[in-house]
Amino acid sequence: MNTALIYHPIYLKHDTGPHHPERASRLQAILRKLQKTGLIDRLKVIEPPKASIEDITLVHSRDYVLSIKDICKDNDHANLDSDTVISRDSFQAALFAAGAVIKGIDAVFNGEINNAFCMVRPPGHHARPSQAMGFCIFNNIAIGARYIQKKYDKNRILIIDWDVHHGNGTEEIFYQDPSVLYISVHQYPHYPGTGPKESIGEGKGRGFNLNIPMQAGSGDDEYINVFNEIIIPKISSFKPEFILISAGFDGHKDDPLSSLNLTEQGYFQMTKLIRDLAKLYCEDRVISVLEGGYNLFSLANSVNSHLEALI
Repeated sequence: MNTALIYHPIYLKHDTGPHHPERASRLQAILRKLQKTGLIDRLKVIEPPKASIEDITLVHSRDYVLSIKDICKDNDHANLDSDTVISRDSFQAALFAAGAVIKGIDAVFNGEINNAFCMVRPPGHHARPSQAMGFCIFNNIAIGARYIQKKYDKNRILIIDWDVHHGNGTEEIFYQDPSVLYISVHQYPHYPGTGPKESIGEGKGRGFNLNIPMQAGSGDDEYINVFNEIIIPKISSFKPEFILISAGFDGHKDDPLSSLNLTEQGYFQMTKLIRDLAKLYCEDRVISVLEGGYNLFSLANSVNSHLEALI
């Protein structure tokens, strides 16, 4: 089995309350779908260890990490910002979310698997170095990129982010860094208000941040066109040594938090294009990490299609 599903049941204990869109039932819906289609039998299912504090501080300040630990220890429910809710188990869930990405990276480099989908929550791409934001506590994918660089000495990491929302936290972390190419294709203008095409990085990182704002109503054809005309040429010139995907599925036409028209087939095609590039440039090394997706049916169906393409 060359593709892994990395998951830990503690993710279900990250309790955001009864009416929050980022809820445990998202992962339960995906699991049900994978069991129904039989796809789960074609995956190597891995339960990850939790990341260490040292792993998290590759990206986040130690004071911030310890503050999250203390808040969770003392509260059944608390708001870190207007829409980022934590509970008593959220700190541990967030450590295991980052741990899933690290486990996937190690498994790829150890030759156990070619690629993996990390089915985690809380998500990560809005998390800033010292601030939770937009349902996100720790920036899982950014931690993964820094871990690859530290442990495996790879200096060209690609992060491709197709969540409907711009990954402002990921952009901020790597904005001056030429060793990480960050590409975000997202609805614009939309939450969090960042991600215009003019934001291209600064200093040594200038040219290594690529934002592709998409208008409301854009769907599969528009996205595949952008991949073929802009994203693939950019990746081909960068020649990544590892590819990380911030895989949000909230650009689906049925998602309540967006106005895009992507379908399961669109996610399959995008994944296939990235997989082809991974085979070409980085020995098929791909780790995909769940971000958004809030309609339970379209999320589950889209993840199923995404995994079909990874397999």
